[in-house]
Amino acid sequence: MKPLIATAVALTLIVLPAADVAAWGASGHRMVGQAAMRALPEELPAFLRTAEAAAQVGELSREPDRWKGAGQPHGRERDTAHFVDMTEDGLIMTGAGPHIRDLPTLKSEYDALLLEAGIKVNDAGYLPYAIMDAWLQVVQDFAYWRVLTAAEARETDLARQAWYREDRLRREALLLRDIGMLSHYVSDGSQPLHTTIHYNGWDRDTDNPEGFTRSRQTHGLFEGEFVRDRINLQGIEAAMTAPRLDGFDLRARTADYLLVSLAEVVPFYRLEKAGAFVGTDPRGVDFATQRLAAGASELRDLIILAWRESGTRSIGWPAIKVAEVEAGTADPWLSMIGQD
Repeated sequence: MKPLIATAVALTLIVLPAADVAAWGASGHRMVGQAAMRALPEELPAFLRTAEAAAQVGELSREPDRWKGAGQPHGRERDTAHFVDMTEDGLIMTGAGPHIRDLPTLKSEYDALLLEAGIKVNDAGYLPYAIMDAWLQVVQDFAYWRVLTAAEARETDLARQAWYREDRLRREALLLRDIGMLSHYVSDGSQPLHTTIHYNGWDRDTDNPEGFTRSRQTHGLFEGEFVRDRINLQGIEAAMTAPRLDGFDLRARTADYLLVSLAEVVPFYRLEKAGAFVGTDPRGVDFATQRLAAGASELRDLIILAWRESGTRSIGWPAIKVAEVEAGTADPWLSMIGQD
């Protein structure tokens, strides 16, 4: 795969409705992807632990924002993946909405619950499902990569070995792309304004006892211009937390992660009111750095957890166990090439 050119892109700020606001802008998404990849341990395949891989994931992390404008139904469906609007207590949109901890297994069931509660699906957003879907795709990619790598190393038929190698390289390209997609939605989730009904100024239809701004420029100015000009990769890497890899449950972990960001909504507005996001105020710099570092830390952990989970999977048709291929007790050729 040809290297992507990592260039700094200036962000144009536009005041847009919730579904059209891009969390963190180009700079923030790029830095989250890079920081997470640069922090991967030796447990992960070597092709992911390179400067080129980190740069490519950083660029690919921006891709879901670049999909916008493709037309309908593409845009309307995908635009709502970037956020989930919650009340302060974790309910989706209103007191009648489901709690983030109690979401059903399928997005279609989630949509039905929202409609039943009188909530428009496109208004609420479905970020938790975007994160979970992207993670499961990375697990599947890793499972195929494991099988192809093991088969390539053992295969004595040169034609089959060549096919395994070519398919492994295709899978590596897909892995970088799909980790980039996961990176985008995980970093969306670390931006507090992508988890709240107060996504762009304090909601005009709710009480505002602390007199927070209701400006419709609040969201874009914070995540775009401020992050681009004041935050750097080294600061994010220094603020990343230690890995949390035990007791993993995808649905619970996703809800917990988004609730942590939700808890930062009021602190954000207090800082904004105090002028912390103007100039080089260290309070604003620290807040944005910590939030971006939370995204990078979560992404790093989810990549590691996806790698570990992939070893337990079965893939291909007929289905074949990854562990058996890696142990040399199963031949994956027909499962990989396809029997038609």
